[in-house]
Amino acid sequence: MENMKVQPTLVIITGMSGAGKTIAVQSLEDLGFFCVDNLPPVLIPKFAELIEQSQGRLAKIALVIDLRGREFFQALSESLSYIRENHTIHYEILFLDSTDATLVQRYKESRRRHPLAPEGMPLDGIHMERKLLEDLKGLASQVIDTSNLKPAMLKETIVGRFSNMDRSNISINVTSFGFKYGVPIDADLIFDVRFLPNPHYVDHLRPKTGQDAEVYDYVMKWPETQTFLTKLLDMLQYLIPLYHKEGKSQIVIGIGCTGGKHRSVALAEYLGRRLGTGETEQIRVSHRDSLRDRHN
Repeated sequence: MENMKVQPTLVIITGMSGAGKTIAVQSLEDLGFFCVDNLPPVLIPKFAELIEQSQGRLAKIALVIDLRGREFFQALSESLSYIRENHTIHYEILFLDSTDATLVQRYKESRRRHPLAPEGMPLDGIHMERKLLEDLKGLASQVIDTSNLKPAMLKETIVGRFSNMDRSNISINVTSFGFKYGVPIDADLIFDVRFLPNPHYVDHLRPKTGQDAEVYDYVMKWPETQTFLTKLLDMLQYLIPLYHKEGKSQIVIGIGCTGGKHRSVALAEYLGRRLGTGETEQIRVSHRDSLRDRHN
């Protein structure tokens, strides 16, 4: 029986310096990707020709593109347009990001200099790099915030997202968070639920989280909660297929309350049960801040 021709997949890894691109490329290597670090964007069209000439031997490829080759960086958009117009290669852009404070701390710990501020303060280079990359981040198929991810956790995240390359599916990631700890920078949609009654002010509920039945039931019992969830589900069930049609392989939905412990956790759990029921949808629920301040 003649083998079916497999459409090659190209993952372009980019993002902020210090955000974890090295771990990302190592993770994809473990998944069988052929990886090239720091390929100048002007060479991407030539590389695409080699991929198609390989007759399937190069089916999964990852390229790291960052500001070490910034003199070629403007050519990236033109190179990707060339691939769309002249090749059958499917490509995705994986953008790794992290908060300014986290990046500064990582540079201090490693004693490395930022590539855009070799003689100055790391924060100056970080601000410059973020400005240069903002358009590219907007084009990314996937954005991962590595601020709170240890290397092993980042590797697990990468493997989870790229071990199944079935592009007929969309991964829905619902994450709760606390606004006092900052908004997750990789979220596609953010919803603020601080208008709901707060279990924090009920003494016996304060130490618990929205994953506990007592807190969950408290949050869900209010009419405004039910009205909000009805409207939110209707909007998400409308939007998610449109994101998928546009080519997105994953969407991150952030649900935020003050501390990320009660209301946002309960609503994220609810959405996890109600979304992802279609054959093409995979759901994952996480709680970024629910275990902070456990003494409160």
